[in-house]
Amino acid sequence: MEKHISVVIPNFNSEGTIGKCLEAAFSSNYTNYEIVVVDDCSDDRSVEIIKQYPCTLLKLDRRSGTSKARNTGAQNSGGEIIFFIDSDCLLQQDTLSIINKTMSELGTEYIVGGTYAAIAYDDSFFNNFQSVWINYCETRKIQDPDYIAAHAMVLFRKTFDENRGFPEHFMPIIEDVEYTHRLKKSGYKLLMNPDIQVRHIFGFNLSRSLRNAYRKTAYWCLYSLHNRDLFSDSGTASIEFKTNVAFNVLMLLLLMISVFFQNSSLIFMAFMIIVINIIISRKLIRAFLRAKGKVFAFLAFLYYALLYPLPVSLGTASGIIKYISGR
Repeated sequence: MEKHISVVIPNFNSEGTIGKCLEAAFSSNYTNYEIVVVDDCSDDRSVEIIKQYPCTLLKLDRRSGTSKARNTGAQNSGGEIIFFIDSDCLLQQDTLSIINKTMSELGTEYIVGGTYAAIAYDDSFFNNFQSVWINYCETRKIQDPDYIAAHAMVLFRKTFDENRGFPEHFMPIIEDVEYTHRLKKSGYKLLMNPDIQVRHIFGFNLSRSLRNAYRKTAYWCLYSLHNRDLFSDSGTASIEFKTNVAFNVLMLLLLMISVFFQNSSLIFMAFMIIVINIIISRKLIRAFLRAKGKVFAFLAFLYYALLYPLPVSLGTASGIIKYISGR
């Protein structure tokens, strides 16, 4: 039996992606669903684009943020099941069918997460790196993950109605982490289904990839310090990735010391750190390999191990400074 599914999409100045998002949603092979888009006072052409599709369009009267948009969409939808995605995410044709099957086998105490398809919509190196890495991190732990991301979050209406929605006075990102942490503490169960997938439109190049790493890390670090779980194994903020960042910092220190003191033995130690990191990251490397082959896997690991940790380290420092200063 097909349950009625409400797909809730927040929108703010997404003229470059919202049309593709809705086109994919209305190409679903599922029949019993509705699309609810909530516009957060966009000043681009996205509302004009949304009006071309047979969805429900709601407009906030003032700029209020993604959480308010998601909550408004859910509150004004009619589905037994609510599926939150983002305006730069594309449903697969069978995504809603998989959701229906999954939720039909679960009780209302479950919140279910999906993930990004391994290959991004914009099929290029930095986009695929991000998509493979997030897919890998989010699907490492199927039962009882630390949180569910709102780019593919499924829950029963009853669950949403009985709890406060996403935090509306919060950081500009990771509100989904706070929301599912809160539900988890209230006794709800989290579950990942790797078959529930959306293709993400990143639009990344090197600069955007590094800026994204810095920004997300800064907010994540600030939240984790307040939440007292900075060292927990949590999604992309996994122990594996934190170890990778720590190894990167240590390796750079060893290289700088070796140059300053002209001690070549320290260069060997730095090389050994890379070898150990390869061993620790072998499952991620296999994910890179499965996605795009040997050359991509080699380059992706180099980026992951040598360059990507730099903005993460700076973001961590920024988050710590903001926490100490009380900002």
